[in-house]
Amino acid sequence: SIFTVLILTLLVLLTVATFLWNLLVLATILRVKAFHRVPHNLVASTAVSDVLVAALVMPLSLVKELSAGRRWRLGRELCLVWVCFDVLCCTASIWNVTAIALDRYWSITRQLQYTLLARRRISNVMIALTWLLSAAISLAPLLGWGETYSPEQERCQVSQEPSYTIVSTGGAFYLPLCVVLFVYWKIYKASKFHMGGRRRNAVLPLPEAAQVKEASQEPQMVFTARRAAITFQTDGETWREQKEKKAALMVGILIGVFVLCWIPFFITELISPLCSCNIPPVWKSIFLWLGYSNSFFNPLIYTAFNKNYNNAFKNLFVKQR
Repeated sequence: SIFTVLILTLLVLLTVATFLWNLLVLATILRVKAFHRVPHNLVASTAVSDVLVAALVMPLSLVKELSAGRRWRLGRELCLVWVCFDVLCCTASIWNVTAIALDRYWSITRQLQYTLLARRRISNVMIALTWLLSAAISLAPLLGWGETYSPEQERCQVSQEPSYTIVSTGGAFYLPLCVVLFVYWKIYKASKFHMGGRRRNAVLPLPEAAQVKEASQEPQMVFTARRAAITFQTDGETWREQKEKKAALMVGILIGVFVLCWIPFFITELISPLCSCNIPPVWKSIFLWLGYSNSFFNPLIYTAFNKNYNNAFKNLFVKQR
């Protein structure tokens, strides 16, 4: 039908756009020396996981969607590879988003302790832990924890073993979900606290009459008060407050899109094996591709809030021309 053709065309465009956009982010980070530092290594790690989702996972998922009854006709070996990369890359993408949120949180709340050197070490540790945890979750079924392929039913899916379902969904989504929600709450709270503190500590200028009267007695006191008024009274926001508001907005949008994209899939993924519920395959496909779309939105969000990326993209295209 025409509707089916439109849906498949949309999925193909989503796959291509996800691959190209994340590849552009990676190319920009590699070519611009200013990006060879934190937090751009976290952005690069996220782009790598999202590129792999678009290159290795989404095309095979699209082939499965095109087959009659969404059956797997590509054999056991390719099924194991597809499921392994699916869990690995999607889990890594989710934890990379969590690492970016944590980095923003520490850079705001621990400015003195979170130096450039400490930030580089911590970000590298977070990247290593992200990929190690993702690999452990994805390789567990290959070592015998559940079965992913059924030749009789021509079915290929993530292991439905209840114990594995609890561990995998908890480690891949529910634990990072709790972390990012806690981080955003702390960022929002810190931003409100600093803005409230600035308002309380503001020093208002003296009225003109009071200044003239005080000047006839003790000029030095007037000079000090007026200096204080110039130093502390600000009509707009300070640079730190603007930075905190921008970080809070970016993290909020990143987390909001992440939750909206993945929570339907992981709810059904957790409930289905535990209650033996038969969820219609079409809804499983919708929730799965909604989760994949998060790999498309990630680079859009964290580059939209950074003017350096926009300038780097323009310079990159100008040089190519």
